[in-house]
Amino acid sequence: MQLLSNYLKHHNTDLELVELIDTLMIACKEIALQLREGALAGVLGTTEDTNVQGETQKKLDVISNDVLKKVLLDNPLVRGIASEEEDDPVFGNPDGRFLVTFDPLDGSSNIDINVSVGTIFSILEAPKDATEDSVDMFLQSGRKQLAAGYVLYGPSAVLVMSTGQGVNMFTLAHTGDFLLTREQVQIPVQTGEFAINMSNHRFWEEPMRNYIDDLLKGSDGPRGKNYNMRWIASMVAEVHRVLTRGGLFTYPWDSRDPSKPGKLRLMYEGNPMSLLIEQAGGISSTCYGDILDVEPDHIHQRVSVALGSKEEVEALLGYHCEC
Repeated sequence: MQLLSNYLKHHNTDLELVELIDTLMIACKEIALQLREGALAGVLGTTEDTNVQGETQKKLDVISNDVLKKVLLDNPLVRGIASEEEDDPVFGNPDGRFLVTFDPLDGSSNIDINVSVGTIFSILEAPKDATEDSVDMFLQSGRKQLAAGYVLYGPSAVLVMSTGQGVNMFTLAHTGDFLLTREQVQIPVQTGEFAINMSNHRFWEEPMRNYIDDLLKGSDGPRGKNYNMRWIASMVAEVHRVLTRGGLFTYPWDSRDPSKPGKLRLMYEGNPMSLLIEQAGGISSTCYGDILDVEPDHIHQRVSVALGSKEEVEALLGYHCEC
């Protein structure tokens, strides 16, 4: 099994990008350790604070964010970072080459019940003509990502990543190294499995309601087959299942707050996960266009998400084209 850094170098990955990814993994290993100790380390439960999203912060949200923030800003390659837990970007070395956006602990509502959570990250290149630190330098479409991925903290800690040359999985070994365990992941084209939060059914657009209703009719309905439904409430865990065995995951727009195009954040959830899905042969869409083509106008911009096995996502998009 190959070490993460050796694998990247063997595939001619930019050496400074390899160094930055290694730095990210230092932080993720520390987060994995904190999660493993859980109540023993006193890191479970909530704080009295809320983040920029208006969400109550878990203790491990704050801890994970602080770990990533410190480790990344200590690396002179980093021009700046943007996090779900920070109101604004935080800038590092003015001569740094890279920008990193991240969700430090996706699915943190699951922490106290010991269900899988994860860290999602995206790496961009700082614009060469940017002479002053500004949030605008982060506002790049997902097509411009140099690398993206996540670390799933489950029964094992697994890094899933792409540098634009396919998707590979690395497992954290007892030695403290991430070792290659699955190469060039491909999502099955067809699936009989979908994941959605059914409690929001009454708030969805009509095309989404019609699509899900037809899935629930199974072999007696227009889709002509039975489906299994899943919901973990952790995007990392949902996407990991899709990458591992196929499926569809969607968190669509709903009418509870019409001003928001979705719940998930474009820059540090939608874009990195979409890069992985497309690199593995799947589709990732807003239901009306590719997520990676969205031009962001805000660091915390939200987006509707539908991603997974190619034929199933195409079927979903067909329902939206009909209206």
